[in-house]
Amino acid sequence: MIDSPAFSPNEGSGPGVSRETPQAPAPTAALDVSRETSPTPASSIIIAVINQKGGVGKTTSAVNLSASLALKGYRALLLDLDPQGNAATSLGIDRYAEGIATSHDLLLSPQDHPQPVSLGTNKPDLYPGSVSLIRADIDLLALGERRDFVLRDALASLAPAEPYDFIIIDSPPSLGILTLNILIASHHVLIPIQCEYLALEGLTMLLETLEEIRRAHNPALSVLGCLITMSDLRTNLSQQVVADVRTHLGERVFNTMIPRTVRLSECPSHGQSIFDYDRWGAGARSYDALTREILTRLGLPEKKRSAS
Repeated sequence: MIDSPAFSPNEGSGPGVSRETPQAPAPTAALDVSRETSPTPASSIIIAVINQKGGVGKTTSAVNLSASLALKGYRALLLDLDPQGNAATSLGIDRYAEGIATSHDLLLSPQDHPQPVSLGTNKPDLYPGSVSLIRADIDLLALGERRDFVLRDALASLAPAEPYDFIIIDSPPSLGILTLNILIASHHVLIPIQCEYLALEGLTMLLETLEEIRRAHNPALSVLGCLITMSDLRTNLSQQVVADVRTHLGERVFNTMIPRTVRLSECPSHGQSIFDYDRWGAGARSYDALTREILTRLGLPEKKRSAS
């Protein structure tokens, strides 16, 4: 069994991209994502956006992936489990407003049936992050033997009028008990990798953690793909990082890369997804392409058919 308190941030000490070289499993293990978790209309596909390193584009990717799925007709829930709570700010929601239920409420008080924030038609629902999540590992540790399965049970208790097709989880930059809960509750993980020096540093530990959780708790967990973010292929550094990532991780890496753009940096300050802020710009086109690539890997149509 995994001793969950032992998980802690540790990104290694090597100074270069090639210092730590993650060994990718056979391509079939990376791409056959629908084999063990074949989606059915009545079940949600749960995708954790995760990397223990901060500043790699987790929140940006979680926000815009959920927004893109909603635009394609899929019912999406964005669950922000990062104590920074930036997903709410990115979507124009005041997480401190009276009556707003947070992800902390869902995690530790599911019996109260906290309701997510509805952002409107063709937009995702949202459970905002909460500063209370800073002590989530302590709160979970106090729950004893069930501490690792609290999120899975909380998500199972959700009873929306119309089931969610996707639940996208914005994960904290750590490998603590809360992240362990996320991985046990999820079907797939999406790993953003910043297109910068030290891009692969610490990735071996994350992949080993995923494999351990798969063996001990969640055999259906799979790596949906690794996403290169903040790329600028005009620079030699970006070109070298992309080459290194694709060499080490092979077909696990999405074909789509997210560029470094001013519009992607600006849209959170306007409380809008990139699709509302700059619908036809490079950032929106990239997240649209990523969504289509994900749907293809999952064996789902690009547009969900309307219920008859």
